[in-house]
Amino acid sequence: MDQGLSTFLMEAFNKKNKEEKMNRKKNWILVCLLAVIMGINVSAIAQTGTTQLTLKEAVDIAIKNNLQVQQSGLRSETADINRKAAKALMLPSLNGSFNYGWNNGRNIDPFTNTYVNQQLAGSNIGLNGIWNISNGLQVQNSIKQNTLNFEASKADLEQAKENLTLNVLLNYLQVLNNEDLLVNTKNQAAVSRNQVQRLEVMVKEGAVGQYLLSDLRGQLANDEISIINAQNAVDLTKLALCQLMNIPYNKDMVLERNDTMIPSEIYAGNPQDIYAIASKNLSIVKASDFRVKSAEKAVKVEKGAWFPQVSLYGNLFSNYSSSSVLNNPVGITDITTENYVLVNSIKNQVISPQTNYQSENIKYFTQMSNNVGSSFGIQAGIPLFNNLRTKYRVDQAKVNVKLAETDKQNIELQLRQNVETAFANMTASFNRYKAYLDQYNNYQESFRANEIRFNAGAITSVEYLTAKNNFDRATINLGQVRYEYLFRTKILDYYQGRLTL
Repeated sequence: MDQGLSTFLMEAFNKKNKEEKMNRKKNWILVCLLAVIMGINVSAIAQTGTTQLTLKEAVDIAIKNNLQVQQSGLRSETADINRKAAKALMLPSLNGSFNYGWNNGRNIDPFTNTYVNQQLAGSNIGLNGIWNISNGLQVQNSIKQNTLNFEASKADLEQAKENLTLNVLLNYLQVLNNEDLLVNTKNQAAVSRNQVQRLEVMVKEGAVGQYLLSDLRGQLANDEISIINAQNAVDLTKLALCQLMNIPYNKDMVLERNDTMIPSEIYAGNPQDIYAIASKNLSIVKASDFRVKSAEKAVKVEKGAWFPQVSLYGNLFSNYSSSSVLNNPVGITDITTENYVLVNSIKNQVISPQTNYQSENIKYFTQMSNNVGSSFGIQAGIPLFNNLRTKYRVDQAKVNVKLAETDKQNIELQLRQNVETAFANMTASFNRYKAYLDQYNNYQESFRANEIRFNAGAITSVEYLTAKNNFDRATINLGQVRYEYLFRTKILDYYQGRLTL
């Protein structure tokens, strides 16, 4: 029995040694792999580097990469092309024509203008021009209309950039706010961790009860959960910022921090003055004003169709025909005619000289040079009745003016309401900031005193945790309302055209 037991123990010991050797070998391999991976990561970080991103750089990147902004830019380019095309209508038009073909059977010879029954090869070349000198000012008003549309499209492009700037600013501040929240939650967890470590020693020594340690461990677990949630909020807001900039997500992105102190006095101004400035300077208002003026010019363009259209024209042309020939004299031949002359009552036939010709086709370019013709003059088109099309187009253009005016009024109404709402939100956030600041100072002092009393054993863990939680919430609320107030003031700066990055 003893020998069998010894044998069993020896086999178990040897097996354990083998397993330990295998585990040590596996662990060594894992350590080497981790070292290689860490080396690769360190090398990659060293190559890429971590640069600090400023708010202005974030806005510039977003404007460069944003597809909506690019579309607005393309629409502006289209409006510019339409404006240039409208101006080009003031210039005369000049067109050339050419043809070369064959006709069979009975046709009109373009050279002699007579009927022939043979195959003909013919060609025509021409140059014609026309210049509109009067058309009821339609061209002039169309130029003005398209110029106003171009100005409206440029204002739309600026508006798209401004909207994107505000969105980037909001997300940028949210990242900073969540990073501050993460730091606060880590500090709160550090306080709880120190208390847990202190109580663990005291419980071992029997100085305090286990229940106190359990309460603090529960609080530490809550703080660690808050850290996870805060880190997740930072990652999500960074992701949103990267998506706004249309760049790959960079978790390690570092944002520049400009410590902006909250002023002791509330934001200067009032909604009426801010709206008065915004209604004159904001791009969306300018665009609506340009569209109203463009619609008014469209009415004049349509009315121009009621007036005569006068234009100058000119034509230059020439032609070629394969039937065109040139008879060249090649000599003279004496031919006996049927006429005679009586000489001494003898009839003597008359011999007459006759010129001989040789036919030769006239060359293509020779005919084109010889057959050049031209025409020019002035022509007028006088509208008499065109199924009331012009009338209804004018009526529709007038309706479009009213629509543009309504859109402008709606934009101005929304702007006024947005300014009033933004100012009210700014005022409320400032008042909350002052209240949270006072709450923060009081809870900070309360927590400091309760921590001293708790360390001295004068109060229970419930009282200590209540004071700590109150201070933690006050810290978080103060940080959030601070960034909220900053953003509200930036919106009011934007309405007044003095937003700085």
